[in-house]
Amino acid sequence: MNFFEQNLRKCTEGYEDAKFIGNALYIPLGENNRLKLQFVTLGYADHYAAIRLTALDKNNGTIDSTTLKFMDIWGKKRVNNPNFSDGIIPYAWAYNGVTKWYVYQPTPRDFELLSEQIDSYAELFMERNYQQKETEDAGLSMKQSM
Repeated sequence: MNFFEQNLRKCTEGYEDAKFIGNALYIPLGENNRLKLQFVTLGYADHYAAIRLTALDKNNGTIDSTTLKFMDIWGKKRVNNPNFSDGIIPYAWAYNGVTKWYVYQPTPRDFELLSEQIDSYAELFMERNYQQKETEDAGLSMKQSM
């Protein structure tokens, strides 16, 4: 499992039937709609500072797209590194064929915040019948666990 897959899985754990193709994750939002997630650079090569979310229709292509910048969601982070006394804006970088977080390693809470943003965006494009099925399945699961 590569860096992109590991980290996208951390912020999309509740989605079933998710598929990875290359460095992109595709999540079904109904019969026709899909959500595509990808780490993206913002002007610096191999410097991944955001995740792009793209809502897709199987028949008509892109419906909408937005970019979630780590700075906007997580803010500047304090680190125990004298080179970054004012903190650092989180990002991942690829160097010598290896991609990893640069200086700051996001926490489980950071991934929860990112997940909340992804969920909010996905809800906008989830097909109604699919959304009802997901709600019913969640209710059934809760009853079974009691």
